[in-house]
Amino acid sequence: MNILILFFGFLFGGLLVYARLNRFDVISGNAMLKDMTIAKAILMTIGVGALLLNVEIWLGLASYHVKPFIAGGVLLGGIVFGIGMAVLGYCPGTLAVSTGEGSLDALTGIVGGLLGGLVFTVLKPELNPVLGPNWGKLSLFSLTGQHSVLFFVLLLVLAIVFVVAAFALHGYEKKKGFSGLNYRWLYSGIGLAVLNSIVFLKATTNRPIGASTSYPYVADRLAGATQNGYFSKISTPGHWELIFLSGALLAGLVFALLRKDFKFRWVHQRWIDTQGPSAGKRIFWAFVGGFILVFGARMAGGCTSGHIISGGMQLALSSLVFGIFVFASFIVTGKLFYRNP
Repeated sequence: MNILILFFGFLFGGLLVYARLNRFDVISGNAMLKDMTIAKAILMTIGVGALLLNVEIWLGLASYHVKPFIAGGVLLGGIVFGIGMAVLGYCPGTLAVSTGEGSLDALTGIVGGLLGGLVFTVLKPELNPVLGPNWGKLSLFSLTGQHSVLFFVLLLVLAIVFVVAAFALHGYEKKKGFSGLNYRWLYSGIGLAVLNSIVFLKATTNRPIGASTSYPYVADRLAGATQNGYFSKISTPGHWELIFLSGALLAGLVFALLRKDFKFRWVHQRWIDTQGPSAGKRIFWAFVGGFILVFGARMAGGCTSGHIISGGMQLALSSLVFGIFVFASFIVTGKLFYRNP
């Protein structure tokens, strides 16, 4: 089973590398509204994936793994996560892939994320009143009263809306004269939808793709902070995601070597253009961003891959709301943070 999970992680990393979805310049560019690749790929993944996954579930080949709508955690966690994602320029999953490519700022972000995961574990009992209330595992399926006709009509409508929105963003980029446009986001988005649908299958792993739980899992084990209820809750998914991200990191390394562009680097071009060439400044903000990113992910109970994409494919209300708050915070922070030095 571990080999299968590692393989899925490798495919995940490969799909991110193909469309450069893991790159700092691409993610920070989206925060500045100068590169919509990330948003387009996510919308496409949710649109296509919602159809694939829900048909699988209807056929009895997979099951729902909807995250509960813990109101404070989803809303506040979404805001915090968006801030961290903009400042860091990576997500919990893309950190592993870019580290494999030699990006030392991504490795720094991982270290910050590990500390963020550990601090969240320690503070979790005090944060519980802030994270609630728990409104349950709400999704389109549960909200339609499991009425199959109404559910599938709305499913089809929403899937079309997501796909059309992705192409609309691409049209916007063309109209604005964005350079370097291609359709790799489309193929990667479809590929991620197919991969996640396979991971969901009862015959494979019977769970969604995810990444952020691995951070407190590793940090808590390293710090010996395992004698608590939170670690007991995250130990199984955290172990799964650690193997999955190991495969993603391996993909980053392998494809960088095959392309012959593996290179250790602290700063990337968009950082230089907006923040200057200082490696020390980048190290500081990468660490801070990693801490904020993972802390926000743990507040919300998931990240870009495990909440927005996997939850979005299930049309889970918590995940869709989380995604809205993440991107709102992400764009506001990007506009404020990335300015000419």
